Amino acid sequence: MRTRWIATALLALLPLAGCQREDANEPLQVSGRVFIFNYRIAAATYVITLARNGPLPEESFAETTYENPAGGPPLVARSKIFPFWEKVSLESPPVHCVVKDKPYAVTIRILDDEDAVIQTIETSVTSTLDQSILPAKPLVVGPIYTPNPEVFKGDGSQDFDPDKDCPAPASGT
Repeated sequence: MRTRWIATALLALLPLAGCQREDANEPLQVSGRVFIFNYRIAAATYVITLARNGPLPEESFAETTYENPAGGPPLVARSKIFPFWEKVSLESPPVHCVVKDKPYAVTIRILDDEDAVIQTIETSVTSTLDQSILPAKPLVVGPIYTPNPEVFKGDGSQDFDPDKDCPAPASGT
């Protein structure tokens, strides 16, 4: 009876023995992606977070290529990934001309210390806001958040106009 019970238990576990994580060769996976609009400094940035899914070499880097919303060549940033990080946060240089509801391509290459590719992640980021919510100039300047005299004029007037240097969005986007 005991042997029969053990055999039944082993047979029940057999299907689980064949299960392996499909992403076992992918040490990182996207856990979040968003545009951050900082009105104080009149800047927008991509922010992508990656969750640790497996081991990485001691020396690892993320080379991230962001589609440039203003057109022109993509923006590339390289970040070190520390071995104790469970989450990796990647932030782009400031971007301009972000259009609401338009997906922007992002490619992340995870590299070792010899720049060999460990993993490639392709994703996109779509904003729920348009860059027109930001003023063209930072609201503050300097380390103590001094009001920007180009925005807050000496005569009491204020200039919150958005950036007008962005190309017109294509129809249908």
